[in-house]
Amino acid sequence: MTPSKPLNLPFDPIDRAADSWRAHFGPSAAMAAVTSIMRAHQVLLSQLDALLRPYDLTFARYEALVLLTFSRTGALPLSKIGERLMVHPTSVTNTVDRLERSGFVSRLPNPRDGRGVLAEITDSGRDVVRRATDDLMAAEFGMTMYAEDELHEMFDLLRTLRVAAGDFAPPSMRQDEGHGGLL
Repeated sequence: MTPSKPLNLPFDPIDRAADSWRAHFGPSAAMAAVTSIMRAHQVLLSQLDALLRPYDLTFARYEALVLLTFSRTGALPLSKIGERLMVHPTSVTNTVDRLERSGFVSRLPNPRDGRGVLAEITDSGRDVVRRATDDLMAAEFGMTMYAEDELHEMFDLLRTLRVAAGDFAPPSMRQDEGHGGLL
């Protein structure tokens, strides 16, 4: 899997920016790392969205469908979807709207909350998750250039940032050890 529009520059612009940063402002390691992460995000999102486009999905919509697939009943409150995917309620509403228009989810009243709404995955949604996941797995989520141990190391390095941001309690403080994944 390659970026949809390779830049093919004769130099690394982030490395060059780091050199200039050092000359003008001082240490550049944090700036270079952040800029690299942001560029990697752009590259991966572009690749994954291109791979998912034939399924009428973006990566955000795919994640929501996977979350519903992993849930016990195939349905979750929109607020829970936002919490688990770590996105704003407006983003969840837009995502569910698009998935509903595609026939991948349906909205139901939440029987536990008279005002709340559940998103429930449809049979069509389950089918598209299966087919899209096959393609993502075959493409190794765009990470074919890394060995398995490098992927684990990357995950661990980025987990430190996510813990510092307060996304979740560090493993040593959690009661639910052993329950990884989206849920």
